Amino acid sequence: MSANVDAVRAQIAAELKADIFTVTQDEDNKRGFEEVSRSFISDTITVPTPDMYAYAARASVGDAVYHEPTTLAFEAHVAKITGKEDALFLPSGTMSNQIALRTHLKQPPYAVLCDHRSHIVRYEAGGTAFHSGAHSQMVIPSNGHHLTLSDIEENIVLGTDLHSSPTEVISLENTLNGTIFPQDEIVRISEYAHSVGVKMHLDGARLWHVAAETATPLKELCAPFDSVSLCFSKGLGAPIGSCLVGTKEYIAKARWFRKLFGGGMRQTGFMTAAAAYALTNNFPLLPAVHTLTRKLEAGLREIGVEIHSAETCMVFFDPSPVGISYTELVQRARDLPRPIKLGGSRLVVHIQTSPQAVEDLLALVRQLAEEKKAAGFVKPEKPLTNGRAPKNMYVKVKA
Repeated sequence: MSANVDAVRAQIAAELKADIFTVTQDEDNKRGFEEVSRSFISDTITVPTPDMYAYAARASVGDAVYHEPTTLAFEAHVAKITGKEDALFLPSGTMSNQIALRTHLKQPPYAVLCDHRSHIVRYEAGGTAFHSGAHSQMVIPSNGHHLTLSDIEENIVLGTDLHSSPTEVISLENTLNGTIFPQDEIVRISEYAHSVGVKMHLDGARLWHVAAETATPLKELCAPFDSVSLCFSKGLGAPIGSCLVGTKEYIAKARWFRKLFGGGMRQTGFMTAAAAYALTNNFPLLPAVHTLTRKLEAGLREIGVEIHSAETCMVFFDPSPVGISYTELVQRARDLPRPIKLGGSRLVVHIQTSPQAVEDLLALVRQLAEEKKAAGFVKPEKPLTNGRAPKNMYVKVKA
C-alpha cells in the first residue's frame, strides 16, 4: 500500500513540474529588451534591470499580512517623502485609486467629481460605481487643459436636495495625459473643497514627472490632498506596485479594504525593494525622458504633424494633416527591419526608450509624408466644429 501511495505521489509530482522557460530564454530576453526600447505604447512596459533584480533579491522574507520589514520600511519612506502620516503598498494603481475612493465614501448617496478624461472613469472598468456605488460627476475643463476652481464651483453638488447625489470627493489627476496640473490652481480647489467639507484625492500615478519637470518637492505637490495614489511601474520602471498615502486612521481603514478587495499580499519584500530601487535610481532619469519627448514633438511639428498635447513623457498627435492615417503608420512601423511598436495617437517616452527609436520614428513619418505629397495629397482646410464637444484625443489602433 505504501509503495503504491509513493508511486502515485511521484506521478502527481511529475505532472506538477513546470519548466516555463524557452530553450533560448536568455536570447529571448535580449530581444524583449530591444522591443521595449522601440515601443511607444506605454511607460508600464519597462523591464527590471539586473541591478534592480539584485537589489530586490536582498529584501526581507516576511509576510505582509502579518509583518514584512522591507515593506514596512518602504511604506514609512513613502509617507515621509509625501508629508503624510502613513502609506499602504498595493499591487496596482487601479486598486490604489479605488480603495482610496472607497475609504473616503462612507454613506450613500454620494458622488466623485473629476475631469472627464480621468483614469478613474475611463480606464478602471467602472470601478467607482462597482466598488463604491458612487456617481461620477465628469467635467470637461473650460480651458481644455485642466479643471479650474470655476469649473468645480459650477459643477459641484452640495446640500440636501433629495434628487441629487452630493459631491463627497474631488479627484484630480497629475499628470493627466502627460500634462501638468498647475499647483496654484490645485491649492485654490483644495481650499474651496475643504471649506465645504469635501475630500480631495489625487491620482498621482505619474506625479514623479511633475516633481522632475517643475522641481517641486513631493510634499508640496501632495499637501492639498487628503489622499494620494502613487505608482512605481509608471515612469519609474518598477515591475509592480503603487502606494496610497493619507492619515494613519485613513490608511488603517484602507488596509482593511485592501484585504476585502483581495489585495492582501504575502512576501512583498522583493516588490517594495524593486520600487525603492526605482525611486533611488530611476527618478533622476526623468529629465532626460522629457528632453527626448520634446525632441520627438519638435520633429513631428517640423514634418507638419498636428500636436494636440506634448508635456512631460507623452505626445498626442494627429498625422492626418500630412495625409497619414494612424493605421497606416502603425503597420509601417511594425514592418520596419527593426520594428517600432505604436498604438495610435499617443506616444509615450520612457526611461528605456532608445534615442535611435525616436530618430527612426521621425524618419518613417517624414518618409510617409513625402510619399503622400508625391502622390498628390493636399492638406485640407480645418473643418468647423459647430460647437461640438472636443473629441477624445486618445485614439487606439491595433496593428
